[in-house]
Amino acid sequence: MYQYTEKDQQLVNDRVEQYRDQTHRYLDKKIPEDDFRPLRLMNGLYIQRHAPMLRVAIPYGMLSSTQMRKLAHIARTYDKGYGHFTTRTNIQYNWPKLEDVPDILAELASVQMHAIQTSGNCIRNTTTDPLAGVTPDEIEDPRPWCEAIRQWSTLHPEFAYLPRKFKIAVTASPIDRAASQIHDIGVHLVKNSAGETGFEILVGGGLGRTPHLGQQIHPFLEKKHLLSYLEAILRVYNLLGRRDKKYMARIKILVNKIGIETFKEKVEAEWQAIKNSDLELPDAEIKRLQSHFQPHTYQAKASEDRTLESQLNTDPAFRTWYKKNTAEHKQPGYRVVYLSLKSFSRPAGDISDQQMEAIADLADQYSFGEIRATFNQNLVLADIEQKDLYVLWKALVTLDLAKPNIGTLTDMIVCPGYDFCSLADATTLDIADQINARFDDLDYLYDLGDIHLNMSGCLNACGHHHTGHIGIMGVDNKGEFYYQIRLGGSASEEAKLGTALGRGYPADKIADILEAILNTYIENRLEGEPFIKTVDRIGIKPFKENANAITH
Repeated sequence: MYQYTEKDQQLVNDRVEQYRDQTHRYLDKKIPEDDFRPLRLMNGLYIQRHAPMLRVAIPYGMLSSTQMRKLAHIARTYDKGYGHFTTRTNIQYNWPKLEDVPDILAELASVQMHAIQTSGNCIRNTTTDPLAGVTPDEIEDPRPWCEAIRQWSTLHPEFAYLPRKFKIAVTASPIDRAASQIHDIGVHLVKNSAGETGFEILVGGGLGRTPHLGQQIHPFLEKKHLLSYLEAILRVYNLLGRRDKKYMARIKILVNKIGIETFKEKVEAEWQAIKNSDLELPDAEIKRLQSHFQPHTYQAKASEDRTLESQLNTDPAFRTWYKKNTAEHKQPGYRVVYLSLKSFSRPAGDISDQQMEAIADLADQYSFGEIRATFNQNLVLADIEQKDLYVLWKALVTLDLAKPNIGTLTDMIVCPGYDFCSLADATTLDIADQINARFDDLDYLYDLGDIHLNMSGCLNACGHHHTGHIGIMGVDNKGEFYYQIRLGGSASEEAKLGTALGRGYPADKIADILEAILNTYIENRLEGEPFIKTVDRIGIKPFKENANAITH
C-alpha cells in the first residue's frame, strides 16, 4: 500500500486544523450557513434527512487493518456503531454530530486517512478493479496509476470548483470490474501493436438524469503523458462546462452537445501546450509509485497443499461458498475472497464496528493486513492461502459475512434512499428487504445465474440502476412511492444502459413483478443462457407484458 510522506501527513494534519477552526467559528455564528456549506462539503460533510453524514475517502478501495480498526473506533465512538460502504469504495457515517467532525478527521489523519474531496464539485475518489494486482487477467497493476491520479488531483487549485463533481476509474483487465464506462473519465491499460503498454482514454460517461456511456477520446496514450492528458480534459471541461444549471453541468452533457470529435480537438490543442511540462511522469517517478504496490512474499509451496480438495469434498456448504465467494489468484496456492455485505439482516453495504475489527484481525492473520472495498458494496481479502480458506470461511460465517450470494440477485447495489438521503424521492431499504424475503432460496438464485440488481431512490442514480441487469428507481407520485424498472443494463466491458419497462409500479408489488420477470426469463432462456443475454435476444416486450399483468 502507499504510505504517506512527511508532506502528505502535514497536508492532511493542516487541513484538519483548518476545518476545526472553521467549525468553531460556524458554531459561534461567526460564519453564515451559506458560507459554511462549501467548507463542510470540502471535508466530506453533508446534511442528510436526519443528521449530518460524513463520507471518508478510501483511495482505490485499499485499506490496511490499522485503518479498518480506526473506522470501527469511529463508528463506535462518534456514530451508532456501523458504517456504510458506497459504490465509490468510500465509507459513510450517517449519524456524526457536526461539532465532532473535526475530532473524527483528526482520528482519520492519525492513520493516513481523510475526507478531502469526497463531496463538492471536484475530482472525487479514483476507483479501480478490486482484484488489482492479484487477478491473472490484468496487463499490469493499475493501482500505481490510481495513486498518481490521487496525488495530482488532491487539492488541485485549478479544479477545486468544477462545474460539477468528477469521477475517474482505472482498469487493466479485459473484464471491467471498475464500471469504467460510466465515469467522467475511464482509463484502460492496453497494449498497442508493438506490445507497448499505454492508456486508452474514455470521456463523458455518467448516470443520473441523463445517462451516457464514455466515448473513446484517445486510443493509446503513452504512460508518461497520463497526468497532462487528464489535465487537458479537465481544463476544457472547466472552461466550457455549464454552471448555470446543476443538471446540465456534467462533462457528459458537454461532450454530447459539441460531439466527441470537437471535444477531442479542444483537448488536443490544450494538451499540446502542456504535455511536455512538469506534469510529464518520468520513469523514476513511475517506479517510485510502483514500489508501493509490489507483490507480497507468497509461500512458494502453497500450491502443494492438498487439504482444500478434501474440505471441498466433505463439506457442501463450504464448497458452495468457495464457488460463489472466491476468485482465482495469479499466485498458485492462493485465492481471492469476497466478504458479502449483503446479508439479509442489514442494509446492503452496512457493516458494524465489531465486524470491522474482526475483519482487521482476519486480514492480519491471513491476508497481509490488507482489505479492499468493491464498487458493488462488498469487501475483499485478496491474498488467502488455500489451506486457510476453510478456517477463514468458518470465521466469516460466525461474523455473518459469508452469505454465498456474490453475483446473484440478492447481491444488490442499493443506495440508502429516502430513509437517510435528503435528495431521495423514495425508500429503497424496505424494497430490498421485500426482495430478500421473497428470493431467499439459494438453489433458486444459483439456477438463475449471474444477475445484477441495482436500486436507486431517485434520478441521481447513486445505486447505478441504469446499468443493472435489473434496475429499480424510486419515484414520488403524489406522496406515494412507486418504482420504475429497467432491464438489460450492464456496467461491464460490454456496458449498456437498461431499457425502462414503462410506468412505475407500486411499492408492495415489486417482489411480485420481479418474480414475473424472472419467470419470463426461465421460460424463454436457452440452455446455459444468462439473464442479460435472454433480454438481449427476445427484447423487453414479454417481460413488460408479464410485469404489467401483476398490477392489472
